[in-house]
Order: sequence, then C-alpha cells, then structure tokens
Amino acid sequence: MSSLVTNPMFGIMLSIMSYLVGLLVFRRFPHPLTTPLLVATIVLIVFLKLTHISYHDYYIGGAYLNMLIVPSTVALGIPLYRSFHLMKHHIRSILISITIATLINTLYTALIAKFFGMKYFLAISLFPKSVTTAMAIGITDKMSGIMTVTLVVVVVTGILTSVLGPTLLKWFKIDDPVAIGLALGGTGHAIGTGAALKYGYVEGAMAGLAIGITGIMYVIVSPLIAQLVLS
Repeated sequence: MSSLVTNPMFGIMLSIMSYLVGLLVFRRFPHPLTTPLLVATIVLIVFLKLTHISYHDYYIGGAYLNMLIVPSTVALGIPLYRSFHLMKHHIRSILISITIATLINTLYTALIAKFFGMKYFLAISLFPKSVTTAMAIGITDKMSGIMTVTLVVVVVTGILTSVLGPTLLKWFKIDDPVAIGLALGGTGHAIGTGAALKYGYVEGAMAGLAIGITGIMYVIVSPLIAQLVLS
C-alpha cells in the first residue's frame, strides 16, 4: 500500500479522477456551488481523510500537476494576442480599473489584518490572493511572507471567484465582455479565467490580460501598502 500511494501516478490519477467526478456532478446539477474545481477539491479532501493518506504522499504526484500552472498561465497569451485590437481600444479603462481594484483590494486586506491584530508576515502573505500562483509565490517570497498561507488564499480566492463571480455579474447586470473578463481574471486569476472562457473568446482573452497586469500592479502596490498600513 505504501509503494502505491507514494507512486507519482497515484497523485496524478487521483487528481484527474476527482476532477472527472466534479464534471459529472456539475453536468447533472449545474450551479455555481457545483463548480467542478470546488467539487473536485472536496472529493479529494474527503478521500484523503477517509483513507488516512497523508497530503505529503499525495503531493508526490500532485506536484507534477502543480508544475503545469506556469505554462498554462503563459498559454493565456495566445487568446490575448488574437484579441490585441480590443486591448488597444480599451487600454485606458483596463489600466485604470485594475490599478484602482488592486489598491482597494490590498488596502482592505491590510486594514482587516491590522484590525484583527495579525502578525506582519501573516498579513502580507494574504496580499497576493488575486494573483496567479506563479506570481503570488514570487511576491510573497520578496516580501518574506509565508508561502503556504499565500497558496491557500490564492486557491480559495480562485474557487470563490468561479463560484460567486457569475452570480454577482448576473445580479449587477454586467454583460460587457471586456468587463466580465477583467472582473473574473483580475480577481480569480487562472481559475477565474477558466470561468471567463465559458462566456466567450473575448472574455477569456481579457481575463488573461487581467492576470498579467494585476500581477504587475501587486508587485508595485503591495510593499507600499505594507509600509504605510502594517508597519
């Protein structure tokens, strides 16, 4: 049994099977709360708990899937290139909206952390929660934060965006493809971009653009907010 669970293929196949279960549940009961990634995460946690398999053993194979985050993020540049004319047309509104969103998001996180008396290094680890994993780890590392905390909040933020994002967009009657893409990609990074692609090609391209610009803005804004609010 030990040789089975420590085999890299075990973690890979378990992840794939969990996601397939999530797809089946979503197709049978389509709802934001049955988003495949959310269901797959729950299935995976329950399975590991019931079988008493450690996360360390599972991650031997799961790490290989995690390595695909960087190339998948880079691949988002393909739809972005094909929709480059949209980016040039909306460049001013895109930069202004993402800059304001980054400032508000980071400032709000810092104020909440200060209100609840969080330690400095824990608080700054929460800053890049809307940045894709590859960039979020780099930001946290440069600010000497706690990477494991950052990884958790990044994943949770992405899942919440894919679950709640479509509902909120519907409530506020936002139907502009550029706005939808920027909202989902700028908040939920790669996972939000997956949700944006379900709307259409333009939404997915704008979400991919939002990932890159949001990451750059967090690199600039995070140290400033940390010094002004948390220090």
